[in-house]
Amino acid sequence: METWQWQSEQGSAYLTCSLLKDWAHGFFTQHFWSRPPEELVQILHPDAAVYRVKQVHGNRVLNASELPALSRRSPEAASAEIPLAEADGLFTTAEKQAVWACTADCTPLLIGDVSTGQVAAVHAGWRGTAAQIVPKTIAHLQEQGSQIQDLRIAMGPAIAGEVYQVSTAVAAEVGKTVFPDGAAAEGPEAVDQILVQLQQLPDSPVMDDPQPGKARLDVRKANYLQMMKLGIEPDQVAIAPYCTYQNPDLFFSYRRIQQKKVQWSGIVSR
Repeated sequence: METWQWQSEQGSAYLTCSLLKDWAHGFFTQHFWSRPPEELVQILHPDAAVYRVKQVHGNRVLNASELPALSRRSPEAASAEIPLAEADGLFTTAEKQAVWACTADCTPLLIGDVSTGQVAAVHAGWRGTAAQIVPKTIAHLQEQGSQIQDLRIAMGPAIAGEVYQVSTAVAAEVGKTVFPDGAAAEGPEAVDQILVQLQQLPDSPVMDDPQPGKARLDVRKANYLQMMKLGIEPDQVAIAPYCTYQNPDLFFSYRRIQQKKVQWSGIVSR
């Protein structure tokens, strides 16, 4: 069975992942741009309550049960009436809760627990990844009873490392999180030392760039390596084989078009 499958809704495509087959979920393309989660949830589970946040590129993670659900009848009015909490991760504690993340180059992660049925949605840009939002989200799930071996994680379309140029300082800030705690270099020359350490890894999230002071950064790979540190096994994680920057027919890319347009990713607890 293929890990990633294209689904169709009224002629528009969205992605699903076989690791999350036990949950209604989807990584939506730019073709759904005008439809908010309050409407998209009809595709996944019409009876689910909708939860989303105002994303701020941090590592704050919230419990959906502590937030107001957004109205499905009037999404525009609901969004205007209910100020969204600031966070970049949402997890569930009850059934039929749909949690959402929006991205336009950053990494959308959907997480499910095969034992509890609970889920999480995470927006992981380089800042959130440097602040280890995914391990923090997993810690919240563990506090609710999740076991590491029961988690299934899908990382959706995001900008690929080979085309994502960042400063060497950013590459080092993100890259150092994949080492065992305390193993990354520190001090005035830490950036160069960390980059050298990263280049010695068999599957480094950081690649060379021909421009001085720059590097190429694979944010999804950095998140993957952070999860491996927690004891998650490779077969518990799937990475979508699509780059938002290199697939303009399917995805918005902020780096490509410099416009604040997004695609949504959502999952419903069971």
